[in-house]
Amino acid sequence: MTATDAPGPIDLRSDTVTKPTEAMRAAMAAAEVGDDVYGEDPTVRALEERVADLFGKKAALFTPTGSMANLLAVRALVSPGQEVLCEAQAHIARAELGAHGAFFGVTMRTWSHPRGGVDLPAIEAMFAPDLSPFFVATKAISVECTHNFAGGRVVPLAEIESLHPLVERHDIGLHVDGARIWNAHVASGVPLADYGRACGVLTVCLSKGLGAPVGSLVLGPRRMIDEARVWRKRLGGGMRQAGVLAAAGLHALDHHVERLADDHSHARLLAEACGVDPAEVETNIVVLDVPDAAAVVAAARDAGVLVSALGERTVRLVTHLDVSRDQAEVAASVLAKALASTRPSAGGS
Repeated sequence: MTATDAPGPIDLRSDTVTKPTEAMRAAMAAAEVGDDVYGEDPTVRALEERVADLFGKKAALFTPTGSMANLLAVRALVSPGQEVLCEAQAHIARAELGAHGAFFGVTMRTWSHPRGGVDLPAIEAMFAPDLSPFFVATKAISVECTHNFAGGRVVPLAEIESLHPLVERHDIGLHVDGARIWNAHVASGVPLADYGRACGVLTVCLSKGLGAPVGSLVLGPRRMIDEARVWRKRLGGGMRQAGVLAAAGLHALDHHVERLADDHSHARLLAEACGVDPAEVETNIVVLDVPDAAAVVAAARDAGVLVSALGERTVRLVTHLDVSRDQAEVAASVLAKALASTRPSAGGS
C-alpha cells in the first residue's frame, strides 16, 4: 500500500503532511550512518554535497527544519541590531514566530507586492546605509520562491536578478527562501543552478513537496556554512545518526522532483472547481478568498477534506505526494459544495 492509498480524510492543509513511501522507508532503514556532530555521517555528507552541487554552491548544511535553515541563512548575512528587507507576507516575517529577532536581534522592514514579488523601487527607497550610531543599517534582502502566502507564485528569476546592482553597490547579502524551490524549478523550467547563482545564501526544504519526513538545507559559501554549523549546534540542532533522515532526502531527490508537475496539475483542477482561474495557479498552492473561512474549513472537514484557514476570509489548499488524481477530483467536488453551502444567500435575511 502506498501513502495515497491509505484510508482517512484527503488532507490538503499542507505539503508537510505526507508520509514516507515504502521505498523511502527502505532507503532510510538501509542508510549508512555515523555521528553527524562529529561530521562522520556519510549519508548526511552525501546529501549536503549533492544539494550544494545541484545549486552550484560551495557547501550545504543539513538542518532539522526550514525555520532553522532560514535562521542560519539570515544570521550569516545580518548581525544583531541590523536589518533584513523582505516582502510583507514572507515566511521569515509571518511564519517563523519572530525567531530572527528573538534569537539573533535582527530587525525586518517590508515592502508589499500583491503576488509576493520584488518591488525594486520600493526596496531602493527603503534601503538604509550604515549611518551608525544613528540608524539601523540594511544588510540583506530576502526573497521567497515559491511564495507561500501569494499562492505558490514562482518569483521570476529576472526579478531576483534585478536586485543584483543594489546588492553589489552596497555590498549587502541576498537570501532566497527556497523552501519550495523544487516546485519553482519544475513549473518554470529554470535550472536549479540558476537559482543558486542568483543569490548569496539559499535555503531549500525536503519535507515540503518532496515527501521527506524531516529536513532542510542552507547553502552558501563554505565560510558561511562552517559558521552556520556552529550556530546550528548552539540552537540545539546538532543531530547524531542523522543519516536515516538524510537518506529520505536523497531518495526524494531521485524520485520525487519531476512528479511535482502532477501536484501542480491537481492544484489547477481544485482551483477551477473553486472558481479560481487555473491559469493563475503556478504550482501546488491555491488560495481562496471566501466570506467565512472557518465555515468552509468545517464544511469540507465534515465531508472528508482537510484545508487550512489562514485568516477570517482566506482558505489555503496544498496538493502533494499523498493526493492522487482521483482524490483531487473528489476533493474538488467536496470543496465546490462547501463553498456553495457557506456562501451568503443573494437576497440576505
